[in-house]
Amino acid sequence: MKVILQQNVAKLGKVGDVVESAPGYFRNFLQPRGMAVVASTGTLKKREEDLEQLRAKAEKIHQQAVDLAEKITALGSLKLTAKAGEGGRLYGKITNKEIAQELTSALGAEIDKRIVKTQDEINALGTYHVQVKLMPDVVAELSVEVHAQ
Repeated sequence: MKVILQQNVAKLGKVGDVVESAPGYFRNFLQPRGMAVVASTGTLKKREEDLEQLRAKAEKIHQQAVDLAEKITALGSLKLTAKAGEGGRLYGKITNKEIAQELTSALGAEIDKRIVKTQDEINALGTYHVQVKLMPDVVAELSVEVHAQ
């Protein structure tokens, strides 16, 4: 029997997929939990409309991420100051959280610390390469210059 999944189901499919299911599995497990509906002509038509809305929403979110990536790349470099000792070693490290806070204040858009990726630890004065991974296919790059306070 053909069903449309309303939720992700392990070993069966993802939301919106039309899959083949045993009638008993559908009747006793999927339907009572609201995980699937029967694939009739009406539900298939509604599924297509829902998929169009999801595609439009995903495209809008992707475009916003691309615009933000362009703003981040346009910054070019970010200047941070920290206390440093002899030989340019920092007392502590510059963390992703600090970089994200500085980007947030510079751009006016919220940047999460988890999407900021550094190649090396920032524990000395100098210039470092940083990537901001907004989406799997949208990555912005900039450099972080660390100066003594």
